[in-house]
Amino acid sequence: MAEMLRVEDLSIAFDLPGGSFTAVDRVSFSIPTGGSVALVGESGSGKSVISQAILGILPSAGRVVGGQVWFRDRDTSPEMDLMTLPNDAAWRRIRGQRIALVFQEPMSALSPLHTIGDQVSEALHLHRRLDRAAGAELTRDMLRLVGFPDPKRAFDAYPFELSGGLRQRAVIAMALVCRPALLIADEPTTALDVTVQAQVLHLLKDLQAELRMALLMITHDLGVVANIAEDVVVLWRGKVMEQGPTAELFRAPQHPYLKHLMASVPSIADRPRPTPPEGDAVLRVEGVTKRFAVRASGWFKASTQPPHVAVDSVDLEVRRGECLGLVGESGCGKTTLSKMILHALTPDEGRILWRDDQGVEHSVANLGGAGLKAYRRAVQYVFQDPFASLNPRMTVADIIAEPMVIHGIGTEASRAARVQELLHRVGLDPRHRLRYPHSFSGGQRQRVGIARALALEPRVLLCDEPVSALDVSIQAQILALLAELKRELGLSMLFVSHNLAVVDTLADRIAVMCAGRLVEVAPAAQLFRAPRHPYTTALLAAVPLPDPDRPLDFSRIRDGRASNPAAWPEPWRIGPGERLPLIEVAPGHFVRQAHMREAA
Repeated sequence: MAEMLRVEDLSIAFDLPGGSFTAVDRVSFSIPTGGSVALVGESGSGKSVISQAILGILPSAGRVVGGQVWFRDRDTSPEMDLMTLPNDAAWRRIRGQRIALVFQEPMSALSPLHTIGDQVSEALHLHRRLDRAAGAELTRDMLRLVGFPDPKRAFDAYPFELSGGLRQRAVIAMALVCRPALLIADEPTTALDVTVQAQVLHLLKDLQAELRMALLMITHDLGVVANIAEDVVVLWRGKVMEQGPTAELFRAPQHPYLKHLMASVPSIADRPRPTPPEGDAVLRVEGVTKRFAVRASGWFKASTQPPHVAVDSVDLEVRRGECLGLVGESGCGKTTLSKMILHALTPDEGRILWRDDQGVEHSVANLGGAGLKAYRRAVQYVFQDPFASLNPRMTVADIIAEPMVIHGIGTEASRAARVQELLHRVGLDPRHRLRYPHSFSGGQRQRVGIARALALEPRVLLCDEPVSALDVSIQAQILALLAELKRELGLSMLFVSHNLAVVDTLADRIAVMCAGRLVEVAPAAQLFRAPRHPYTTALLAAVPLPDPDRPLDFSRIRDGRASNPAAWPEPWRIGPGERLPLIEVAPGHFVRQAHMREAA
């Protein structure tokens, strides 16, 4: 098959204040017409820099210092070296029309001030002479092709009105509306739920076949690679460590770095598991419900829509010394529930109970003064985004010491000693305590966030997607650190995630949440061995494995019905206004269903 893209000995350098830095060092690979190649590696490996060079959008400090990038369109036109294009006008004839890019973060790639229709059709009007009506019709066709259920409505919608999965589909539509020969997808599924990720991967495969399009996938997720790429190029610090057919490399990796990456991928393993702790509950949630008013369609109109029920009659408990995993897709109510536990939101119904050091239970809603201060000291939060949660104007030492200052704990000298102790405990060099957050990697910043959460010696950690933004090897390190801290300090944890494979590495019990309700609660071993609820089985089926012999079953998750309670089969189906009980189907294993007979 003819080569559509051929990269030969590409080298890219950045001119920095401290001197020149080689980000890409003599990288070579090729993509055939209609083929798919994945560039794999951790942050800083040079993956995105290569894609920027192919598109001619390197930052001003970057420059190509060697090599060629040969490109040939679907037709029989002669191949061209993209690195020799003379000016911006020549690049514009290529970029967007013949080579397109799907960005990692759809909300950043979309303008909040323009409708989806305007943004998708913009490329059409830039590259083709079309009137507005023709452009709108082609745009709606593309929105239909990428899986929007109502293309006409999506055309007039704004990005904030769409879910994360639909925003990513809109970005894909923007890239594909001119029917490019080559699509570069830069981490297109990193921030998505596993079920939405599977839908996007299925969409890319279908579109690639329908449009005879070549695909360059940039990712650190080997499970994604196994399900979409025919060949893989493994990068480390700008150099190729190993490359070849995906199936061959994954079945018999040769380079230690690829072996390390594969070993770091979280998996749902059949491993020996301790019995979940049976001690007293340090936190109990009883019948908690939270509703939010729906925004009206006009400035001066009152909304006629009923309130949105974000959390619906949730009951759960976190026992002393256990990690309870709370799993579900974006919008299911996980974060709203954790904010109510933190007393940052007030439940509309139900109550949250906390057991203090003397074994006395208190209603969190009734706490005030010294009682509330003691509660906030006992329950600490680890945030999803380690950079956004750290003050860029404070040193790491000040960030970690701040909770102790707020609570009036210790002297300046004792707090400084505590900071050094915490940095050492989370695996950071205490000598770097005077650095600022920007000088640390993502994994190191998350360690700083964990150290800050531990500063007050809490009894409970609420961890909200603490590893979702990290590379797989860094993710494995943070999960191992949390497991070690739980074991050594006797911490209780509520670990919030959308990925069952991540939760499996840490959780003793797992609660599965969908549409504001808990649908299944069970010990981790039992949940993975014998899941009962169709939503739980859909989540398990959506976890991509780095194994070409076990591909994703796209047919089970392609239409989004797994997340719709009204579309579930009996006895789990929940119609509008209906409520089903949580029934114990095995010791400690609860499922929300009408009755037990069909689920047995």
